[in-house]
Amino acid sequence: QVQLVESGGGLVQAGGSLRLSCAASGSILSINAMGWYRQAPGKQRELVATITSGAINYADSVKGRFTISRDNAKNTVYLQMNNLEPEDTAVYYCNADIWYASGLLSRRGDYWGQGTQVTVSS
Repeated sequence: QVQLVESGGGLVQAGGSLRLSCAASGSILSINAMGWYRQAPGKQRELVATITSGAINYADSVKGRFTISRDNAKNTVYLQMNNLEPEDTAVYYCNADIWYASGLLSRRGDYWGQGTQVTVSS
């Protein structure tokens, strides 16, 4: 069993900053990729940023404002969000593509965090 625990969401004024964290725990063998997605009310879930060992990808709407990073030793991914805008208001979800141990087997799974609310006021 693998669990993703998110933290760092909250209420912030436009132009402010927040730092989201997502820590994976469990019988983890390796993490191929981690990322952040968000879903605003009435909208579909959209990609914010992803990170692998060799590539980082951002949505156009957050380029230059958000920075994704990863601490492999802690199995943790971060999202530094600067110059926040009201349009960034959403529930932010952590995602990870993980190889984990299940008894004598190695399994691969796509896991999601519980989501953390980010609200940006005008």
